[in-house]
Amino acid sequence: MRANRLSTAAIGIALGLSVFAATAGAQTASPTRDDIIGKLDHFEEAAEVDLPALKQQVMERARARIKNDPGPVNRPLIAPDLAKLPAFNAQIQFDADTPIIQPASYQTVGRIADALVHSSLLPYTFLIVGHVESNSKTREANAILSQRRADAIRDVLVNTFKISTKRLHPIGLGEEQFLDRAKPTSAVNGQLQILTFAKLPEDEPARPAAAPAPAAKKPAKKH
Repeated sequence: MRANRLSTAAIGIALGLSVFAATAGAQTASPTRDDIIGKLDHFEEAAEVDLPALKQQVMERARARIKNDPGPVNRPLIAPDLAKLPAFNAQIQFDADTPIIQPASYQTVGRIADALVHSSLLPYTFLIVGHVESNSKTREANAILSQRRADAIRDVLVNTFKISTKRLHPIGLGEEQFLDRAKPTSAVNGQLQILTFAKLPEDEPARPAAAPAPAAKKPAKKH
C-alpha cells in the first residue's frame, strides 16, 4: 500500500511539474518589445491600399450572397498587397463576440505601444488589422466584429499609451483575408496584426518667427 501511495504521489508531482513547465513556457512565449520592433522595422515601400475603399469592399463582399462562392479555403484575398508589409501577429484575447480586451492581453498591448515609440519606428504609420476565424456567425457580423476589435486596440494605444492617432489606422478584414487559408476555423485566423504601413510626411522646415514690429511711441504729454 505504501509503495502505491508513493507512486501516486510521484505521479502527482510529475504532473504538477509538467503543468508548471507548460505555464512557464506560455509566459516566456509572450512577445517582448524587441521582438515586435524586429518584425516591424524593415519597411521598404508603402502598399497601394485605399483604406476607406477597402473598408467598403470588405463590408460589401461580406454581405454579398454569391451563388458560386468558392468557400473560405479558396476565397481570394481582398487586399493581397498587405502581405508585402512588415507584420507582427499578436494573439490578443477578447471576450467572446465583443471588442473587450481580456486582462491577460494587456501586457502584449503595452509592449506594442513600447515598440511603436521606439526611435526606429517613430517615422512610420501602422495598420491595426482585425481578423476573425470562420465560425457560426455570418461573414458580415465577423467583418463588423473585426473592425470593432481593431478600433478597440487603436483606442487603447491612443488613450492609454498616448500614441498619436495620426500613426494608427484600424481596419477589420473579418473572414475576407485569412491568415491561414488552409484552416479557416483555426484560432490563428483570429490574431490581430500590426503592419508598418507608410512613412509619416516630413514636417515643413521651421521658419524663424517674424521680428515683432517696434512699439509705437506714445506722444509726449503737453504741460
